[in-house]
Amino acid sequence: MTEHFDGRCAGLLLAAGSGSRFGGPKALALMENRSLVARAVDVLRGGGCRPVHVVVGAQADEVSALVPFDASAVHAADWERGIGESLRVGLTSLTDTNASAVLIHLVDLPDVGADLVARFVAVARPDALVRAMFDDAIGHPVLVGRTWWPTLLASLSDSDPRTGARSFLNDHQALTLLECSDLATGRDVDYAADLAHFVHGTLRRQ
Repeated sequence: MTEHFDGRCAGLLLAAGSGSRFGGPKALALMENRSLVARAVDVLRGGGCRPVHVVVGAQADEVSALVPFDASAVHAADWERGIGESLRVGLTSLTDTNASAVLIHLVDLPDVGADLVARFVAVARPDALVRAMFDDAIGHPVLVGRTWWPTLLASLSDSDPRTGARSFLNDHQALTLLECSDLATGRDVDYAADLAHFVHGTLRRQ
């Protein structure tokens, strides 16, 4: 692992799922004539993340073709094992960079914008471990400083891939919560019809 950290916050976008309830990979879905994967990359880049890696899996070729040129697609061959496998592959792909931290983002959070990402980038450092909070609910993105990467990777290897980083985050006393409800709802998109509730990237509050 590279020992010199350069202060950058990398962006890691998890976009490998098949979207069984959605009707297809969410990464391919269009919102305002732009794919969710391209929108999410723009958000990470706009908020200051460098570099940005996108983990692809289901319909990998089609999703990779929509990844903007200023980001890199990383294929998780065993993506069907669960989100933890995608996270493991994506985080491993960043270990050769000099990034001091990584911001882990999900492709199905349309109302998370660059301003929210910038809030995380502002507190990025090697020992940071920060998760988004939306009112009383925890969510994404999650910032993981470089110091914690080996521990997180070990946890992912030992845990059920379907649970992702849940056990690592739930058991970690260093985790802090960053209130973000003034910028987004943090709600994800489970079904295709859910996209109708988003207007210009903001969820309508009923």
